[in-house]
Amino acid sequence: MKQRRFESVWDAIEVSPAHAASMKARSELMMAVRKVVDGWTLTQTQAATRLGITQPRLNDLLRGRIDKFSLDALMNLAARAGLSLRVKVVRSAA
Repeated sequence: MKQRRFESVWDAIEVSPAHAASMKARSELMMAVRKVVDGWTLTQTQAATRLGITQPRLNDLLRGRIDKFSLDALMNLAARAGLSLRVKVVRSAA
C-alpha cells in the first residue's frame, strides 16, 4: 500500500482542497488570536469585552472549537485583537 504525504493535517482529513484551505486559515487565525489573548493580563470576561464578544464565545475560541467560527468572524476578532492581516494568494503546485 502506497502512503500519501500531506502538507497539513487539514489536507488529509478534509473532503476538498477548498475545505482544507479554509480550515488551515481558520486554525491559523484562532492560534494567533489566542496567543494575543493569552498575553493580556485580563480575565476571560474582560478579554471578551475587549474583543466585542461574550465570555462563552471567547471560551469556545480558547478551547479551539474551530467549527463554531467562520473565517470572516476570525478575521474580525484578529483585527480587534490588534493583529494586522494579509492574505496571500498563490497558485497551487498540483
